[in-house]
Amino acid sequence: MPEALEYSLQLRLGASFSAKSVQTPDETPDPYVAPASEEDDWLVAPQPRPSRSFEQVWGWGHQLTWVSGLVLAVSAFTDWYVGSGEGPTTSVIAWHTGALGKLVFFIGLAVLALVALRESGIELPATVPESLVVIALGALSTIFVLIRLISVPDEFFGWNSRGIGIFISLLASLAVIAAGLLRAGEEL
Repeated sequence: MPEALEYSLQLRLGASFSAKSVQTPDETPDPYVAPASEEDDWLVAPQPRPSRSFEQVWGWGHQLTWVSGLVLAVSAFTDWYVGSGEGPTTSVIAWHTGALGKLVFFIGLAVLALVALRESGIELPATVPESLVVIALGALSTIFVLIRLISVPDEFFGWNSRGIGIFISLLASLAVIAAGLLRAGEEL
């Protein structure tokens, strides 16, 4: 500030005026922040975390999908019907029970192919959620296995007992549905 202007301000104000005592906008003090009361401290304190986060639980959907798809495909080569007559105990695998046994195998392969495509970077269109496809494949497989569980084909009438393989197929089909539901939870 020029000295002449400073001198004229001193005369008008009747006091000594210095440009150094003027506060500029850059030097404004910070606003006063009141300290938090002791009652509110429990809101700010960190909460204990669970030992397993929800992200880890929902991440099980991807693993369960390929495991249940693999078990479903392999279960088509396990015994669905067991019978004994004269001689050794024999069994009939799902592949030999007709079209439904073969379809269960191909549904298991479809689930595995869906996982393989996803892992390679190829995704389904946004209008077709992957979880919905997995749920639909699991439901279809469950229906096919339940048909064969309830209705034994006439040509295998001597094999009136159910083998362990048909129950493995049923559990794998239900696991595919559960995997699809877990994946739907992940997509939300």
